[in-house]
Amino acid sequence: MSQPDSRLRFDNRVAVITGGGRGLGRAYALLLAERGAKIVVNDPGASLSGDATEEGPAEALVREIRALGGEAVANTDSVATPEGGKAIIQSAIDAFGRIDILIHSAGNVRRAPLAEMAYEDFNLVLDVHLRGAFHVVREAFPMMLAQDYGRIILTSSINGLYGKSNNVNYAMSKAGLHGLSQTAAIEGQNNNVKSNVIIPAAVTRMSDGIDTSQFPPMEPEMVAPAVAWLAHEDCSVSGEMLVAMGGRMARAYVAETPGVYQPEWTVEDVAAQIGPIRDTTAPLLFPPVPDGQLEHLLYGFKMIRDAG
Repeated sequence: MSQPDSRLRFDNRVAVITGGGRGLGRAYALLLAERGAKIVVNDPGASLSGDATEEGPAEALVREIRALGGEAVANTDSVATPEGGKAIIQSAIDAFGRIDILIHSAGNVRRAPLAEMAYEDFNLVLDVHLRGAFHVVREAFPMMLAQDYGRIILTSSINGLYGKSNNVNYAMSKAGLHGLSQTAAIEGQNNNVKSNVIIPAAVTRMSDGIDTSQFPPMEPEMVAPAVAWLAHEDCSVSGEMLVAMGGRMARAYVAETPGVYQPEWTVEDVAAQIGPIRDTTAPLLFPPVPDGQLEHLLYGFKMIRDAG
C-alpha cells in the first residue's frame, strides 16, 4: 500500500519566474514544476550583459518540463519595461487563469568602477534588476490582493547587503529590492500576500569573470528549496531576507543600536558619544511586518519621554 505524499506541493498554483530559463531561475522552475506548480518561464534569452541573442532558454525549459509531465508556457518579454512586465503577468492569466507565485530572478551584469561607470550601463542594470522587479510586482500585486493569496520572492544579493567594487549598478539594484519587498509585505499582510527576499549565491553564468576554482559546491539546486518554501502556502514569514549558499541558510536583517538620547547635541557631543551610539551589544530589531517603521518611531518617542 503506497504512503501518502507528505511533501510540500504546489498543485493548482501558478508561478511566474523571470529569468527562469537558466541558472537559479531554471532550478526554481524545475523544482516547483516537479511539485505540481504550473510555470510561466520568462526569459528573453539575452546575454549576460543584456544584449539580444538567438538562444531560446525559456522554450527549451518548457519542453523539458512538459517531457517530465509538468505544465509550463514560455514568455520572452523583457522585464525592463512596464509593457514587458504587464505582458509577462498577462501570459500567466492567459495560460492558467491566475498568478499565485512571482519569483523575480532576471538579471544582467555590466561591471565598471564607480568613477568610470557609464550612465547607459548603470541604467541597463537598474532596468532589469530593480525597475524590472517593480514592473512585474506592480502588475501581479493587485491580482494577488483580489484573490487573497500571493507569494512574491525577489532576488537580492550579498552585494546588495555589503556593496561590491566595480559593480555599483548591481549593488544599488539589489539593495533597492529590500524596500519593494517590505512594502509589498506590509500592504499585502491582510490579504495573505507575502513577500520576501532571497539572497542566493551559486555558480552560474553570472559568475563569469570571477575565479570560482576554490569555491565549494554551489549549485543553483542548493538554493531552490529555500525559494520553494518562501513560495509555498505554508510560508510563515513575510518582509524578511533569507540567505542561501552552498548548503548554508540564514536570515539577514536590519538592526539598530539602542542609541543615545540627549535633548540637544553639538558636533563635539557626537564625537564624544560615538562609541555608545555605535554600541551593538544589544541590537534592536523592528520587523517590517506588521509595522516596523512605526515601532522604530515609538521606540524613539519612549526614549525621549523616559528621559524627561
